[in-house]
Amino acid sequence: MADIKIYQHQVNPEQYPELLEAKAQRLRQLFAQFQPPELEVHGSAPQHFRLRAEFRLWHEGDRCFYAMSEPGDKNTKYEVKEFPIASQLIHKLMAEVLDSIMPNELLRRRLFQVEFLTTLSGDAVITLIYHKQLDDEWQAEAEKLQQQLGFPIIGRARKQKRVLERDYVTEQLQVDGQTFSYRQIEGGFTQPNGEMNQQMLSWARSVSENFDGDLLELYCGNGNFSIALADKYNKVLATEISKTSVYAAQENIRANNVDNLIIARLSSEEFVQALRGERKFSRLDGVNLEDYQFNTVLVDPPRAGLDDESVKQVQQYDHIIYISCNPNTLQQNLETLCQTHDIQRFALFDQFPYTDHIETGVVLVRKNQA
Repeated sequence: MADIKIYQHQVNPEQYPELLEAKAQRLRQLFAQFQPPELEVHGSAPQHFRLRAEFRLWHEGDRCFYAMSEPGDKNTKYEVKEFPIASQLIHKLMAEVLDSIMPNELLRRRLFQVEFLTTLSGDAVITLIYHKQLDDEWQAEAEKLQQQLGFPIIGRARKQKRVLERDYVTEQLQVDGQTFSYRQIEGGFTQPNGEMNQQMLSWARSVSENFDGDLLELYCGNGNFSIALADKYNKVLATEISKTSVYAAQENIRANNVDNLIIARLSSEEFVQALRGERKFSRLDGVNLEDYQFNTVLVDPPRAGLDDESVKQVQQYDHIIYISCNPNTLQQNLETLCQTHDIQRFALFDQFPYTDHIETGVVLVRKNQA
């Protein structure tokens, strides 16, 4: 039997400025070789900043509780009674869900994980994940819970997903005096720190002020950046390989009445092949790449960074906006990109306070235009 301890997340708001400065110093040292401009530091709220959270559910007889493990130690379980980095709404729902399922044997039995997805605008969806198949009897009880909580419930089991009402939340982000509406799909990628996301979007809009022509975005997700940037460019073409994200992006284009943005379901590598005329894709039917004047490219790649071919491709553009979740792979990419471009803007976005994670924004301009 696993050892059970009380989870104490190391959150000390008074210590946060010091931790933020340590991240800033790390970035300044890591990128010193490129002689970047002054680092723009965007700090997070020190508490209740995380809009997503997932917890294992641990069972002891008729009692169950949220549990977490330390990385690399699955045998020691920590009971989670407080999770101060989570949004206020997650805090509220954590207690309400647990109090409701504890006495309900049908909902509790073989439930092993609970996930919460919330928004700054007060929406939420709750996912209950089971080691059993979910039947109509389970759904009837889950519908009662849904009505009690006032937010949608999703049930998941192996090769099974039961959506009682909807499987998404709708976020309303306030950026530069505008409201942008985003459908965020349960299970899809979303920015976990909503207030920091607003700062990132505002920053991306500010760096685009003096860029002309059209924008190409690779790894666009649900259209987070491309929708907020659409009014800064003549036309925008964005690519994303995930079907779920592309579906959400199409909904978001309609919700925001954006008429100059097209989302194509292609990987970065596939788009490079299409742009070079090496391959044709039916997913680009109706899109004439020769109609675009791509002077600016925005990339927000996974932790592995850009592959070599994508790095060569983005070097073809006058302006590069690079959002990175891994400063080490960003540094590797910059060793090539800075052969042709200079860093014009340099920013730290603290998406994950109290961790080593660093989100970086870099704007590069072709050397003969800087």
